[in-house]
Formats: sequence, structure tokens, C-alpha cells
Amino acid sequence: MCTSIAMNTEDFYFGRTMDIEYSFNENVVFTPRNYPIPFRRNGTLRRHYALLGMASVMEGYPLYAEAVNERGLCIAGLNFPDTAYYPPKEDPVKQNVSPFELILWLCAKCASVTDVKQLMESTHLINIPFNDDTPLTPLHWHIADRERSIVLESTQNGLEIYDNPVGVLTNNPGFSFQTTNLCQYMNLTTSCPQNCFSNIKSLVPFGQGLGSFGLPGDFSPASRFVKAAYLTMNSVCEKGEMSSVSQLFHILDSVSMIRGSVITSQKLYDTTTYACCMNATKGRYYYKTYTNSQLTAVDLRRENLDADALKTYPLATEPQIAWAN
Repeated sequence: MCTSIAMNTEDFYFGRTMDIEYSFNENVVFTPRNYPIPFRRNGTLRRHYALLGMASVMEGYPLYAEAVNERGLCIAGLNFPDTAYYPPKEDPVKQNVSPFELILWLCAKCASVTDVKQLMESTHLINIPFNDDTPLTPLHWHIADRERSIVLESTQNGLEIYDNPVGVLTNNPGFSFQTTNLCQYMNLTTSCPQNCFSNIKSLVPFGQGLGSFGLPGDFSPASRFVKAAYLTMNSVCEKGEMSSVSQLFHILDSVSMIRGSVITSQKLYDTTTYACCMNATKGRYYYKTYTNSQLTAVDLRRENLDADALKTYPLATEPQIAWAN
């Protein structure tokens, strides 16, 4: 259960909520240009674009949940249970890549969504788990740069890539359903509603916000998709980076999960453990956690891009309070 958003203002921003019932030992991780990236079927990539994002590092390998590279390409993997399918057989012609490698594969090699689409023409996703104790997570991917946004889904129908003019992704059902479902909400407006019910003059709005009446507020993927799309496409930001960062976090907050509001079939609490916002233009990664709402940031361009070792920043999870007296 997650939501991702691509948003253009003066810069390009990309953010997501991580809605999950457990910790995956996540940290902010910087991968420099000369960190050797081993791929299971494609050798070791020794020189590539630098990238920054949230990852779990296992056996020295960064398993990214989302990342931005130095060229401003952003990718996030979102849960796609019961629908994601990874073929067990290799393709003898294409480059075979495991889903756990995909964010590194694309961010390391591609400068834009156009590059991603070209690379994916020769890429075959294959069912190779990280190890015996770490099975593959069923995912689909939101991929975006300043110019365009796409969704990549691997299902029983094969590998499909969708243009994403909405700039939003959630979970099941698939992306084509989510965009079709938006047609049911075409009557929503940010303006004060007019009386279309009848010619009764006494029918007048009795409060503010009635133009958005009918905007869903539950935590289902379809409802979060509609709400995030509506708010993102009607978002108005003041100038400056902080206005955009604040705005994107406000949108993410509107679809974030409060602990106890959603209980899984395993009797666990589905919670927004962290939310992040990336200024992809400047290479800055902002995040907050469920227990610490103060923003913490890591700047890609303050790192040594030509280094050869991963750099990890543990999450700031303790509450940060600015006392006024």
C-alpha cells in the first residue's frame, strides 16, 4: 500500500509514501558513480550515474525502494500483489534482469524516461530472488522525469509500459483501471458548486469545499489514486523550493495511513512508515517518518559523485521538537 506522485513546479519533484506493516531496515543510501554494481545475468557495471534514495543494504547491495539519479530520473517500486508476474525462464536475446535489480539497472544507465523505454525494449524481467531468505516482492514501477511519467507493469500478459499523464500511482488494480476509474469523478471541481439539481432557488451551498464533495477519503488503492490525482493536478505552489516540498508532503499526508486505521489479514497495522520528496532537478532527498515529522534531507551534489563505496544515512526517527520557551 503506497502512493507516488510526480509534480512539476519551478523544479521537478517526485515523492511517495511507504505504507507497510514492518520495517525493511531502510536507510537513505547514496550510490556513487564508481560503486561496482553486480547484476545476476549481466556482469558488473563499474561506471554509471550516481543515485540517491531509500534502500535496504543486504550483503553490501542496495535494494532501493525509490531513487533519483544525478540526471533527474526518478523511480519508485510500489506493491502490486496478486497481479505482478515475473517469468521464470530467461530470454536468450534480451538482457535478463531481476526485479530487485530494476531500479539500479535503470537509474544507473538512463538519463531520462525516453532512455528507460529504449532500454526496456531489450530488457527481460526474470524471477531471480535476492537469496533463499529474501523472495521477490510483487511490484509495479512509477518512472518519471521532468518531461514525462510512465508506469511499468509485469503481469501474465507480459511487460507493459503505460504513459502516465496523471503523474500518480498506487497499487491494485492495475494502472489502466485506475485511469479509467477517474472518469467517475469528472464532476469534481475546486470551485463553489452551482445548482444543477433543479430550479429551486433556495438550494445554495451551506459550507466551503462542496465542489470536492464525493472525493474519496478511504485508504483503498483506487480511492488514494483519485484523491492524489485530484490534489496534484489542482495543486498551486508559491515560488521557491520549500513551497513545492511542503506542498508535495501535504498531498502525501492526505493519503497517508494512520496506525490502526488499516489492519491487514495478518492482524498487522498498515502504516505510512515514511514519506519522501525528491527535488530531482537539484538532487535533494527529503523525508519524514511516522514518529518524526521534521524533515531530514540529503543532498546528492554534496557527495563525492566519483567515489566507489556506498554511503548510508540512518533514518532520523526520534521526534524533533523546537521548543519556543
